[in-house]
Amino acid sequence: MVERTRKAPWGASLLLVLATAMAGALGGLVTQSGKPGWYDGLKKAALNPPDYVFGLVWPALFALMALGALLVLWRAGSFHRASQPLGIYFTMLMVNVGWSLFFFGLKQVPLAMGILTALWLLVIAMMGEFGRFSKAAAWLQVPYLVWVSFAAYLNGFVWWANPQVSGG
Repeated sequence: MVERTRKAPWGASLLLVLATAMAGALGGLVTQSGKPGWYDGLKKAALNPPDYVFGLVWPALFALMALGALLVLWRAGSFHRASQPLGIYFTMLMVNVGWSLFFFGLKQVPLAMGILTALWLLVIAMMGEFGRFSKAAAWLQVPYLVWVSFAAYLNGFVWWANPQVSGG
């Protein structure tokens, strides 16, 4: 466990929140641009939620991600001291956007599944690193891990049920 310092790193905190919001916005833009026509015409899993659920879940997940990262940053007292968990965090954000890009933007469903697998592993690693600084920060990522697991089911079903997306 790392000891808490007294001064909160406000500049780094603001950058962390802005980077998280930007990742969420980019992922949302790519998703919205790829949905009409292509995604709407695919066979989807029986448990595929209606579109509005995604609009509720993703902002909540990004808020929990950011809160966890902020707890780590504040507990560490500086970005430098939290560079390992926050490095994983920022990598995870890029991979999250990458999944949207490959699934919705480029319509490369098999590659998106590989990216989703990498994302799942990054979330596990991030939780482990967050836990070194704050158990609460790690636990705040459990809903995201569950959602990424559910997304793997949805992605896998699209791949399986729609032969035209397998690239062959």
